[in-house]
Amino acid sequence: MIGRFVVGFGVALALASGPALADEVTGVWLRETGASKVKFAPCGGAICGTLVWIKEGTDTPAKVGQRLFSGMKPTGPNAWAGSYSNPDDGKTYDAKMTLSGGTLTTAGCAFGGAICRSSTWTRTN
Repeated sequence: MIGRFVVGFGVALALASGPALADEVTGVWLRETGASKVKFAPCGGAICGTLVWIKEGTDTPAKVGQRLFSGMKPTGPNAWAGSYSNPDDGKTYDAKMTLSGGTLTTAGCAFGGAICRSSTWTRTN
């Protein structure tokens, strides 16, 4: 009986300390500039990011409720790839994001990843 408990506890401990799962990126994240927040949540078998807050006085064409990140699917531990809709120029770019502790780094890339622009986000919930 004790042996089964120890094995069960060991399995549970191993699962709890395993690599981060895709759903750990879900939640609300604040951009390093403090100008906006995006909520990442499951959508259609992937992760999507929707703008949920813009700091008053921020000059941007973006609108609360606008989906910025779409189709973000796991590409490895704590990494996803999909697309990013840039409200500044109205174009959609290849996107990637990586999670490291309480920091999320996103990048929108053009020309097959030759040129990327990244942002850093911190969890707010």
